[in-house]
Amino acid sequence: MGDASTIYALSSGAGRAGVAVIRVSGPAAHASLVQMVKSPPLPRYGAFRTIRHPRTHEIIDGAVVLWFEARSSETGEDVVEFQVHGSRAVITAMFAALKEIDGCRLAEPGEFARRAFENGKLDLAQVEGLADLIDAETESQRRQAVAQTAGALSKLYESWRSRLIEIAGLVEAAIDFSDEGDVAASAVSDARQRASVLSDEIARHLDDGHRGEILREGFRVALLGAPNAGKSSLLNALARRDAAIVSAEAGTTRDVIEVRLDLGGLPVIVSDTAGIREAASDIEREGIRRSLAVAREADLVVWLSETCDSNIPQGISRETSLAICSKADLARESNGSDLRVSALTGEGLDRLIGEISRRAHTAVGASSEPALTRVRHRQNLEAALESIRAFLGGNVEAVELRAEDVRRASHALGRITGRVDVEDVLDQIFSRFCIGK
Repeated sequence: MGDASTIYALSSGAGRAGVAVIRVSGPAAHASLVQMVKSPPLPRYGAFRTIRHPRTHEIIDGAVVLWFEARSSETGEDVVEFQVHGSRAVITAMFAALKEIDGCRLAEPGEFARRAFENGKLDLAQVEGLADLIDAETESQRRQAVAQTAGALSKLYESWRSRLIEIAGLVEAAIDFSDEGDVAASAVSDARQRASVLSDEIARHLDDGHRGEILREGFRVALLGAPNAGKSSLLNALARRDAAIVSAEAGTTRDVIEVRLDLGGLPVIVSDTAGIREAASDIEREGIRRSLAVAREADLVVWLSETCDSNIPQGISRETSLAICSKADLARESNGSDLRVSALTGEGLDRLIGEISRRAHTAVGASSEPALTRVRHRQNLEAALESIRAFLGGNVEAVELRAEDVRRASHALGRITGRVDVEDVLDQIFSRFCIGK
């Protein structure tokens, strides 16, 4: 990075708390400890100490203090942690004191994680897993993020990259020994066999139904139906709060309203949409357009009908839709829909929630294999697969061109973990973190 500054930040939650953790990382981290604590603890040992201002020596707080040498720290630099009392006054005083240490400054968002990446403590896929772990709302999201932070995806992609490097070595051997036909032919044949196996593995990994992305971002459910079909009432019943305005007046909902649910440990995003009908105004037409756009992007469309009609409109896939009778307390009989729900009485809500949960679990699957979690990963894997297939389908006599195919595939995989050519994505990734991480 070429940045010799030492950074500090609040790494625990903002606001009043029992304990606040302030982290310091960089070449002056140990100096801050020496200047603020009378007898610093040994590396990797916690000790209760009195914290003093480095200039005035006024007592700031009594706190647990830890320090880690660069080789054993999270960032790859000397790191100090002050676990002080979590009042705003103590935190403000600590920041004012640290500002007095030569070379210290307040950290930027994600700067601790970026230094860990720059110093080889984490690769980019692990950093993204760490960001997902911080944002995790459900148990399944936590498990997936922990596995990615631990390097499950990185190990898989680096193993593929290592195999591509071996394939590249065989192709280079064919170039070097082009005057020995049998050696060159054998090397190319071996490289093609290995590339074919690898191509199949990457293709299977990509053909996963987007299960990792669904788990990370949420299983999306769109509530669709005619005006006054009970969509907003159902949304409120599922959310167990008044998330949407409910009115007997048709066309009340003009924009898409979303609520996030935790169903069996899976994140589910339910969207209330404008009623589908011949629009009477430009505003209503825009609301209907947005409703249909949400339906196209949804993993499941729940079609509500107060007449219990199961005829789902054209353009909505029956494989990813569910028709329900939305006002079971008023309807006398069903005209095809076998799921009767009433937001007023609660009838059928448990069955509906169970069905949504079942479909969400089916979409995510139960595979123990590492799952693709980001569009960035998918794009680079698709680029790698395209280059491998170009290698397999290209003219074997043009060995130099086939070597370039392998090189492009290797670079595409390397961009996922940050091995090569990632400067354009670094700022985007690290800016998502809070300041203390």
